Amino acid sequence: MTRIGFAPGVYDLFHIGHLNILREARRHCDRLVVGVTSDELAFGLKGKVPVVPIAERLDIVRSVRFVDDAIVETEFDKLKTWKRIGFHVIFKGDDWRGTPKWLEYERRFGQVGVEVVYFPYTKHTSSTLLRSSLQRLSGIPAAQLPEPLHKEGGHEQHMGDQQRAIHREEEVLTSQE
Repeated sequence: MTRIGFAPGVYDLFHIGHLNILREARRHCDRLVVGVTSDELAFGLKGKVPVVPIAERLDIVRSVRFVDDAIVETEFDKLKTWKRIGFHVIFKGDDWRGTPKWLEYERRFGQVGVEVVYFPYTKHTSSTLLRSSLQRLSGIPAAQLPEPLHKEGGHEQHMGDQQRAIHREEEVLTSQE
């Protein structure tokens, strides 16, 4: 029997923590399917739109050699995804362990024979930390940062403004050293 693993996540601002989870997940299954959370679902779950649009996040995740397939995750309920994919094990970062939501998933998945496996959360790097750094460096208010660039009018001008803001911040930091 082929053991299918499922690793759901937003995978925004892809970083070493994401790579570590995918690497470890692949070691625990024969086939790894990754559920990349849609922009709409991410907003519904976290109250903010990812910085990197879904098409780009999906392409990045599909390019990782540990990943056999990646799908757009649109379901709030992971058991609905399980019914569609039929995975045997689901992977999450251990920052979710013990939360009411994942305790309930452990119970529900246990009833259908799906194992829940947690991997160590990478504390020194996270999408939240990267997002905060982008906000500080760019000077862009938090409410404006999440809007994917492909949805904005005049994104070339916007990118130029961001690059100039980052350059000014780098000059300030360099002069303080």
